[in-house]
This record gives sequence, C-alpha cells and structure tokens, in this order.
Amino acid sequence: MPALITLSHGSRHPGAAAGIEELTRATGLRPARAAHLEFNEPDLTTAALELARLGETDAVVVPLLFTQGYHQRVDVPRALADASHTSHLSLHLAAGLGTGEDLARVVASRIQPGDAHVVIYSVGSSDAAANAAIRGLAQRTFALTGVPATAEFATRGGREGIVSLGCEYTNPARVRVVPLFVTEGLLLDRLEGVPATVDRPLGTDLATLVADRFYHARRTAQEVYAPC
Repeated sequence: MPALITLSHGSRHPGAAAGIEELTRATGLRPARAAHLEFNEPDLTTAALELARLGETDAVVVPLLFTQGYHQRVDVPRALADASHTSHLSLHLAAGLGTGEDLARVVASRIQPGDAHVVIYSVGSSDAAANAAIRGLAQRTFALTGVPATAEFATRGGREGIVSLGCEYTNPARVRVVPLFVTEGLLLDRLEGVPATVDRPLGTDLATLVADRFYHARRTAQEVYAPC
C-alpha cells in the first residue's frame, strides 16, 4: 500500500504544524508524513525523500485544502512535480478536502442544541468561485441541521461580520462560529473577544475525510497502472 503524505498550506502560528501532525496520525494510515507548502517544515520534497529512504516507492498526497483556489490549482501540482522529480517516488495526487456533503456533516456535528446561527469562518480567496463554494457549504449545513448558516471570510471583513451578527442576539453565545481551519492559525486568533461561541479548528474531525481521499486516489492509481 502506498504511503500517505498530507499537504497543508502551512502557517506562521506556532501551534499549526503540531495540529497537522496530529491529524495525519489520526488517519491510522502508515507510513504517513505531514508536509507543508510554506512556512513550516518539512516541505513535500523533504517528506518524499524521507519516505524514499525508508524504501517506499509510491505515496498518495492529500492536500488539506477546502477549495479549488490558487494553492490547489497551481502550488500543489508544482510541489508534486518537484517532489516526484527529486525523490523518484511515484506520487499520486488525491482530491482535497473540498466543501461537499462529507465536510458538511463534519461541520454539522459541531452544532449544539440551542445554537441559533452557524457561521462558517474561512480564510477567503481572491477567487470568487472558491468563496462561492464556502457559501455552498453553509447551505448544505443548513439543509442538514435546520440551523441558519452563513459564511464569513477572514480576509474580507469576517471578524466584523461576526461581531455584527452576535450583537443581534440577546445571548450572543447562541451564534456558533465553526472555523474552516484544519489547525490553529493567526487569522483564527483574530476572533478572540467576538460576541459568539468560537469552536476549535476541525483538526482530527477530518481524519475520516483524509482517509477517504487516500483510498479513492489509491484505487484510481491501481486502475490507471493495472497491466493489460
């Protein structure tokens, strides 16, 4: 069976890398390594080289990204090509985490009795389609739970939007903010003090999704390379 490499964006937050390592372990897949596009070590090439030294010949790379923004479309394929060329490992790119029904169920599992409104708090993108995908996730979450759900974006006034929403409620704690963050992040820290209940990052709640992406990519690779 191929190895697993999870590939995060990376963060300057001091607790971010540990969260990615924890999620990678929680998948239960072995051998497994965590890698990062920027800010943290190891990068994808270093992780691939380490697996090659252990005798691995191929690995599935699961990007820990939610949308088809620039990082998914450009940075990930570039990093994959560089890592494969340097390590001589056969690397198979899995789908990212996405914003589909399985992720909506993860978000919905965070909602508690008494919650009046759910805010999905995402980094945000310059790509309008990526932001629309997050709004679609909010709609799917509402369909699953019946609790009104909207999206706010950290890089597009998200904190102010949450403050405004929280102030509409006599009990702001009934506004639940579910961060669309795999791990800790500086943009998430900006929410300190908002009039709402701010959840922890999704973290190990995503382990099943990561494993699903791994197995699907493995099956696809077997079909592509099966002898005639």
